[in-house]
Parts: sequence; structure tokens; C-alpha cells
Amino acid sequence: MEKVRAKRICIIGAGVSGLPCIKQCLEEGLEPVCYERTAHIGGLWNYRTDLGENAATVMKSTVVNTSKEMMAYSDFPPPADWPNFMHNTYVNQYLHLYANHFKLVHHIHFNTAVESVERAANGKWWVALSTGQQELFDGVMLCTGHHATPFVPNFKGLEEFEGRVLHSQRYRDYKGFEDKKVLIIGIGNSALDCAVELSRVTQKLYVSTRKGSWIWNRVAQGGMPYDIIFLSRIYHFLQNGPFVPWSLTN
Repeated sequence: MEKVRAKRICIIGAGVSGLPCIKQCLEEGLEPVCYERTAHIGGLWNYRTDLGENAATVMKSTVVNTSKEMMAYSDFPPPADWPNFMHNTYVNQYLHLYANHFKLVHHIHFNTAVESVERAANGKWWVALSTGQQELFDGVMLCTGHHATPFVPNFKGLEEFEGRVLHSQRYRDYKGFEDKKVLIIGIGNSALDCAVELSRVTQKLYVSTRKGSWIWNRVAQGGMPYDIIFLSRIYHFLQNGPFVPWSLTN
């Protein structure tokens, strides 16, 4: 009896999404082939100082705003003695531990970018690589994330501003901002990470937001991570049920 060939699956990116995709493909009897354009796994969590095009990376000081229990893979908990809210170096180390434990690394082609993906006449997929090769796959998984391309609003008069304009996607650390007057536009996670770090070295720091916002601590009363408490089923029930006014839950 002729052996059925395992379906080949192209996985683009070896970050937090790409790694479990490799693992899941192996468990389902598929043949995963992962392409990673850098020399390391980790994607966003592999801190780099280069500011090349689409070089997505965390800031040097980034600490996750989700507790390790809530962000970990369900089948591979982080070491118990690691901090609840991990510095990005811990997250990167965790991803390496995960990849080595499940023997995923030898399925990854490093320093290889995917240039294009096109549907073949037979329903499969042609994948063109930066090496000049072209490979045929049964399926493609896009695990490139959504932090590589910054969105820069078109503010009136911005082109006349003589100071430095920098998107948070390209921010690495505070150097160059010492004793400056800085305006941060936005109040999301990245904006506030920048604000906290820059507040220690700038002359003046302003945060601009279109509307008010709740600022949550990472740790709730009693020292428990806030997400373990507020992302529970009972909290979800109270928040979405008829018992608590909308004005309080929002």
C-alpha cells in the first residue's frame, strides 16, 4: 500500500504564533516548514536595536502587561520562580524553552523572508523566498503579527514641526530624549510604556488623549495579578449580566 505523503504547510514567522503552529502541525501529522526572516525565534520579543524597515521589536525596558499565567501556552507553563509580569528577556527565554522542549527549531529556516504567496492552479500555494527559491505547499499560515507596520496619523502642520517625530514602533529606549520637552499622542499600552520611561529623563512630558481612560495597575489588592481577578468567569458574568449598571462596568 502506497504511503500517503503528509501535507506540507508553510508557516511564515517564528514568533509567539508561529511556534505553536509548528507544534500543532506536527501533532496533526502535517509537515511544517517555517520561514523566519531574522536569525532568531521570538519575533516581536526578540529585542533588536536595528531600525530597519518593518523591524518590529519590543522596547528595551518592556515588561508584559499580562501575567505569565494568562499569557503562557496552556501545555507549557513558565518556571514558577519567574516574576508574574515578565521583562521581555524572560519572554524571549520562555519562547526558546518552548521551542527546544517540543523540538521545533529544526523545522525553521532562519534568515529567509517570504517574498510572495500565490495560489497555484491545483489549489496549492507557491511561496517565493528571499533565497530565490520557490516552494509548493498545501497550506500557508501567516504568523507575522500586526506590529511591523506603524500607523502614522496625518496631523495638520506636522511637516512644519522642527523637532523629532518618532512612532512608538521605532522607539527603543530613552537615549536622545534627555532634558527635552516631549509630547506623547495616545494612551495605549505602548504610549504609556514610553511615557513611564521618558518621564524619568525629560524636562517636560505630556500625554495627549482624545478622551478619558482608566489606568489599571498590574497588581490588584492582595498582590494578585489584576487579570487573574478581572478576567474570571464570575467577573465576566457580572459585567455582562443585568446586575451592574453599564456606566460602572465601562
